[in-house]
Formats: sequence, C-alpha cells, structure tokens
Amino acid sequence: MAYTQQQLEALAMAPTKYVDRPVPTISLRDFDARIDEITKELVDAAENVGFFCVVDHGIPRSSVDNIFDQSARFFNQPDNVKAYVPFSPQHNAGWEKNSQIRPSTGAVDRKESYQMQFGEAMNGRWLDDSALPGFQREALFFMHQAQTVSEKLMMCFARGLNFADDYFIKAHDVSRPESQTVCRLLHYFETPQMPNPTGEVFHRAGAHADWDFLTLLFQKAGQSGLEICPGREVSTSFGYGDAWTKVEPDAEKNAIVCNVGDLLMSWSDDRFKSTFHRVKAPCEPGDYYGERYSIAYFNQPCKDARIQGPLKKYPLVTGEEFTRNAMTRNFKALQDKLRGEEEKKSKAPEGSVAVSAQA
Repeated sequence: MAYTQQQLEALAMAPTKYVDRPVPTISLRDFDARIDEITKELVDAAENVGFFCVVDHGIPRSSVDNIFDQSARFFNQPDNVKAYVPFSPQHNAGWEKNSQIRPSTGAVDRKESYQMQFGEAMNGRWLDDSALPGFQREALFFMHQAQTVSEKLMMCFARGLNFADDYFIKAHDVSRPESQTVCRLLHYFETPQMPNPTGEVFHRAGAHADWDFLTLLFQKAGQSGLEICPGREVSTSFGYGDAWTKVEPDAEKNAIVCNVGDLLMSWSDDRFKSTFHRVKAPCEPGDYYGERYSIAYFNQPCKDARIQGPLKKYPLVTGEEFTRNAMTRNFKALQDKLRGEEEKKSKAPEGSVAVSAQA
C-alpha cells in the first residue's frame, strides 16, 4: 500500500502499538549431535519470525563484557582522535557520528559507530596501538568468536536450503582478502528527559531491515530499546502505524539476538524473512534514557561470492554487487536529505535561520 506524506505524518504521530510475539530461543548446546534438531528450529524461526535468540553458543559472558569495555574505551576517545579513522563508504569501515540517515525517518540516527573488518579494508582504519593499547587485538579476538557462532548457523541454513554444509561458510570466509563481514560497535547518546505531550515516537535508529546475510546482535543488560515488527509484506516499511514487539536484553542467558538480512532472504528465494527493526528513543515512563551500547556482527559475503537461491527467483549477483547496491540505496537517503536542506536554505527568506542536518 502506498502512503501519502500526509498519511505518514499522521501515522508518525499515532501512539505506538505493541503486541507480544514469541522470539524463539534456540540452544546450540551439543551442536554436532543436535544439528538436525537445531536446523529445524532455525528454519522455522527464519520462515515465520525473522528474529531469534541463540544461547549456549560458546562465547563466554566474560568475552562479551570485555568487548563492551573495549567499545567504551574507543568511544570515550576525543572526537579528534576518532577522526583519524573516518568512515569510508568505499571500504565500509571506520568511525562515523550523527551521519546515518534512515529512509524510514529522513532523520539522522542519534549515535556514533565504528565499523571493523578482518582484512585489507582496515588498512589505516585502526587507531594506533599507542593511542588505544590492545584494542585491535581484543576486537579481532571477539570477531573470530562471533564468526565461529555464525558458521554454525550458516551450516544449518545451508542444510535447510539443500545446499552443501559448507556452502555459506565458504561464501563468508573471513580469512580471504575478499571478505566483507563487519563488526560494528554502536554508541547511542543519552536522551534528555523532556515532556512529550503529543506521544510522537522518536528513534535512536529508525526502522530498517539489514542488508546482510545474518546479523548477530549483542546488547548490554538494562539498556533496552530494540523493537521488531513483521516483514515488509505486512509493514508500511517506515514503522509508522505498525505493531511492534520489544526485545529486551537477556543477560542471564547470555543470549545473542539474531535476525535474517535481505541477503539471506534473497538467497532463500524469499523463504526466510528479513524483518524490520528499530531502536526507539525513550519517550515514556519506564524507558531507558541513558547512553546505550550494542554490537552488531554483520555476516556479509566475500566480494566474489555468487548469490542466487535454489529456485533462481532473482538474477545471479556477486557479493560485491549486492553490497554496492545496498550501500547505494542507504547513502541515497543522506544525499536526498542534504539536497533538501540546501533547497530550504536557498528558499529561506533573508534573515531567517536554516536548520542544520546535524541539529
């Protein structure tokens, strides 16, 4: 259904609707012995929910706590230090702040992030060890742990689609120079507690679907905000007026929240569902207003991986082409917003004040 701008604005002002939906929890305990059972559970979750949690995954709580400590060390550096490793769209790596615009909101996400990869993309994009001792070593150690969990899930998805067990693992080989997999450290800024008489919903990260194969999300206990809604066929694509479900961090179980990305949806001929999600800004009693840290591990295929589902519903593309097309769509929102701001400035009456895109 197409919405007019006036309808979208009305939906944006409407109170958020919440529903309880089960987010499956899947144990990877005794993986080799239980792989058929785990595969069945993963396939069911991917077909019907698009989101699931994995527990008993083998990454100790101490490792998760340590990478969050490393993330805080990085983001606590002065901006002029972090600016030594600026985000590069060409390499999809580096630090950015208040620069990602979601097409769903047309607004800047209220956060900063640092994207890390395994290989050549990080040349010149690690802070020097003298500035942040041990950070690179600890980050890569955690990234390899996340990759180990990812490969178990990839094996199950390959079986579910009748591919060879190592089909997706080979396509996401992080030891190759062609690797594009990303680990993204995220820092959402503290939100001032202000009256919100209209009930309008604001976002730390606007509604979106990930473009990768599969995302592993690590959250800190008590720092809520993640919400999901069904896939695109039943969504406005903007999150306005949809029914959302809150996904709270489960520190006790050391759970990793996982979601299917656009790539796996395409690779499965739309059998597995890429699901919309957002990080809602606090705006009502009981919400968490403090700064929020999370870590997203985006499994992205090697540049030369050949992507096409078993039914060949979509034309064959390479991993490089898929990523480039997705990033082009993503950065178009930023270009459109900047163009709109320039047009406002050019039309503003003399003596008026134009609002910055960074406001």
